[in-house]
Amino acid sequence: MDKNLHILDHPLIRHKLAHLRKRETPGHIFRDLMKEITMLLGYEVLRDMPTKEIEIDTPMERTKVQVLEGRKHCLVSILRGGNGLLNGMLELMPLAKVGHIGLYRDPERLIPVEYFLKLPEDLNEREVIILDPMLATGKSAIAAIDRVRSHDAINIKFLCLVAAPEGIEAVQEEYPDLPIYTASLDRALDERGNILPGIGDAGDRLYGSK
Repeated sequence: MDKNLHILDHPLIRHKLAHLRKRETPGHIFRDLMKEITMLLGYEVLRDMPTKEIEIDTPMERTKVQVLEGRKHCLVSILRGGNGLLNGMLELMPLAKVGHIGLYRDPERLIPVEYFLKLPEDLNEREVIILDPMLATGKSAIAAIDRVRSHDAINIKFLCLVAAPEGIEAVQEEYPDLPIYTASLDRALDERGNILPGIGDAGDRLYGSK
């Protein structure tokens, strides 16, 4: 593990993640928790946003303040589960453009298969934040990173809720300089490539499907 891995260990995040993990947490609460955790993580992901100084009038006096300088962003959701993070990030940055990459994991070979792609045309001008609830084997994350890079993205970050050591290692081997942000580094993967203790299938829990 290196400086590009950011495990955001905060009491509020730990509390909300504990309830997100619970088997009995209903879908509507699961969605709310995912959005809330994402917003808490988002503050750290966006910590390096540039600002500029302007002058304003308060009710008391004229003063100098810092405002965002306007860096362009693109949020790329890995379907389906990534959409659970997307709403939280859009609360923080409503002007960001949005892209989607549809990937499912072949259950036998445990490799990602792409079934949908829609990305903005100007990724080379934007900071791209890839969103996926889980970083398990790392194969889907690498496929998504490869895809946005093939569309000229240069500045890329990856945001997830839980990650396995195996997935972190795989992504860092391919992209050692790419920042990864997560709420938890979980114990390991099982023989089917599922994160332990994990959160289950995020897409199924978000939308009540099996």
